[in-house]
Amino acid sequence: MTDVKTSLRQTALAARQRAFDSRADTDVILRATAHLLARIGPAHGLTVAGYMPMRSEIDPIPAMTALHRQGARICVPVIAGKALPLEFREWTPEAPLVDGPFGARIPASGDWLTPETLIVPMLAFDATCNRLGYGGGFYDRTLARLKAKGPVRALGFAFAAQALPDVAAGPTDVALDGIVTEDGIVAP
Repeated sequence: MTDVKTSLRQTALAARQRAFDSRADTDVILRATAHLLARIGPAHGLTVAGYMPMRSEIDPIPAMTALHRQGARICVPVIAGKALPLEFREWTPEAPLVDGPFGARIPASGDWLTPETLIVPMLAFDATCNRLGYGGGFYDRTLARLKAKGPVRALGFAFAAQALPDVAAGPTDVALDGIVTEDGIVAP
């Protein structure tokens, strides 16, 4: 399984980079953001986890900003340590950011929150909403922990070009509740 996923990651990273490089303007991000906001629905009072984009990940900051303006509390993941679930620190559009582990930017300060909805980055996804990440298992551990405590919704956010026929999901991989792209929503 490890060799298969390594090969899929290489293919997926190349596809994501091509999608990132070929976007002529912000229209792709705006369409994806509109689909994401529609899928989340009324945001007032929600706690939503976004992420700070790295490399060629699709940028969720326009959606996070819109949700914040609608009254949602927004947080972003902080890696607590190897093989541990993610923790989430509150983010606002004005929050000062610092470098966190693995190069992700994180808020310098803020409340620690537990999200009810997560916007999840990825390398690839399939039609059953399985997600291929970087291989650290951070989101799988986090989603398993959160779902054990109560209802939580996890929506992948990706370019449509990141779709694969199968991402070789393993027994510890947690499927998402939907994938949002610039072309619409993939639901299991």
